Amino acid sequence: MNVQAAPAANYDDTVVRQFSLAAVVWGVVGMSVGVLIAAQLAWPELNMGIPWLSYGRLRPLHTNAVIFAFGGCALFGTSYYVVQRTCHTGLFLPKLAAFTFWGWQAVIVAAAFSLPMGYTTGKEYAELEWPIDILIALVWVSYAVVFFGTIGIRKVRHIYVANWFFGAFILAVAVLHIVNSAEIPAGWMKSYSAYAGVQDAMVQWWYGHNAVGFFLTAGFLGMMYYFIPKQAERPVYSYRLSIVHFWALIFTYMWAGPHHLHYTALPDWTQSVGMVFSLILLAPSWGGMINGVMTLSGAWHKLRDDPVLRFLIVSLSFYGMSTFEGPMMSIKTVNALSHYTDWTIGHVHSGALGWVGLVTMGSLYFLIPRLFGQKRMHSVPAIELHFWLATLGIVLYIAAMWIAGVMQGLMWRAINADGTLTYTFVESVKATYPFYVIRVIGGVLYLGGMLVMAWNTWMTVAQGRSVRIAIPMPQAA
Repeated sequence: MNVQAAPAANYDDTVVRQFSLAAVVWGVVGMSVGVLIAAQLAWPELNMGIPWLSYGRLRPLHTNAVIFAFGGCALFGTSYYVVQRTCHTGLFLPKLAAFTFWGWQAVIVAAAFSLPMGYTTGKEYAELEWPIDILIALVWVSYAVVFFGTIGIRKVRHIYVANWFFGAFILAVAVLHIVNSAEIPAGWMKSYSAYAGVQDAMVQWWYGHNAVGFFLTAGFLGMMYYFIPKQAERPVYSYRLSIVHFWALIFTYMWAGPHHLHYTALPDWTQSVGMVFSLILLAPSWGGMINGVMTLSGAWHKLRDDPVLRFLIVSLSFYGMSTFEGPMMSIKTVNALSHYTDWTIGHVHSGALGWVGLVTMGSLYFLIPRLFGQKRMHSVPAIELHFWLATLGIVLYIAAMWIAGVMQGLMWRAINADGTLTYTFVESVKATYPFYVIRVIGGVLYLGGMLVMAWNTWMTVAQGRSVRIAIPMPQAA
C-alpha cells in the first residue's frame, strides 16, 4: 500500500533570518557597551568628560541593548521559526511580520540615540520616552497578530508547549508595557508618569520584575522546550510536567514584583505578598529546569561532543541557580543585607549572561546554519571556544559581584559600640575596587566569545549564500 507524504509547508524564514542575524549584531553592540561601563566603574576617567559617554546615560543603553535588542531579536526570530514548524504552516500575514522586524530595529536605533542624549523616563527597563513607547506598542501588537494568527491557521490540532510559553510572553509583555508606560507628554521627548509616588513605584516594579519573568524567562523557556529536544534528538522528559510548569509559572510570577521594594513606603503587607510569591516561584522554576535537563536522559554522552547542546544545558544550570537565588534574596532578612549592593548585580547577570545569553547562543547556533542551507556552523571548534570563553567570563563576573555585594552589605551595617558606623562609604568603595576589575575581565571574556560567534556566523552565512547562488558549470563533452 502506497502512502503519499503530506506536502511540506511553505515556511516564511526571511524574517527569521533577519532577526537571527540582528540578534548577533546587537549582542556584540550591547555587550561592548556593558564592558565599557564596567570599566568606567573601575576607572571613571574613561568617560573622558563627555556627557554622552557617562555611566548614567550608557547604563540604560546597555540594559536596553542586551534585553530588547539582543534578547528581543532572538525571541522574535525563534518564535517565528518554532510556531511555523510546530503548527505545520507558514506565518500569518508575512508582510506584517516584516513590519515587526523593521519596526523593532527602528525602536532599537531610537533608543541608541535618545538614551545617550539624556532622554529618559527614569524607569528601570522602561526608560524610553513616549514616542518610542507608542512605536513599541504598535510593533508588539503586530507581533501578537502574526504569532496568534499563525496558531489560528495551524494544520495540527495540538499546540506545542513552546508556543504556550511564547504566547504568554507576548500577551504579558503587551499588558506590562502599555500599563507601565501610561504617561502624560510634556514635549517632544519629555513626559510624566500617569502614576504618582508609591503607586508609580509599585506599577514600575510590577512591570520591572515581570519583564524578567515573561520577557527574560517565559520567552526563553519557549526556546528551551523546542531547541533542547531538537538538538538532543530526544522527546521532552515529561510533557505533563511542562504543562504544570507553564501554569504555575505564569500565575505566580505576576505577584512577585513587590520584593524589589522591601523597606520602602510600600505597605508592609504588599511587601510580604511579593516575598511569599517569590518563594513559591522556586517550585515551578526548578520544575522547568529539571524537565529540560532530564530531556538528555539516555543521551548524556552527547554533551562531550556537542558544544551547541552544552550551551543549552549549561544555560539551564544557571537558570536553576538564579531561580534559587532570587527567592532567597526576596526574604526580608536576606534582602536587608543584599539590597542596593553588587550582590543584586551578580544575581541579575547570573540570569542574564548564564541563562538568557547561553540559551540564546545555543538556539542561534542551531538556527543559523539551517536558515542558510548548511548542515552546521562554519567552525565547530569556534563554538567550543565560545562556550569556554562565555562560561569562564560568567563565573568571574558573578563570583566577583557576589563577594563584593556581601562585603558591601556587611561593611554598611557594621557599627561601633557607641552606635557610629565602623566604615565610611568611601572605604566600602575602595574595598570593592579589585572586584570591579575582575568584573571587567569577565565581561571582556564574555564579549570575546560573542565576537567569535559573530565571525562564525559571518562565515556560515557567506558559505550558505555561495552555495545557494552557485551556477553549475557545463560538463565537458
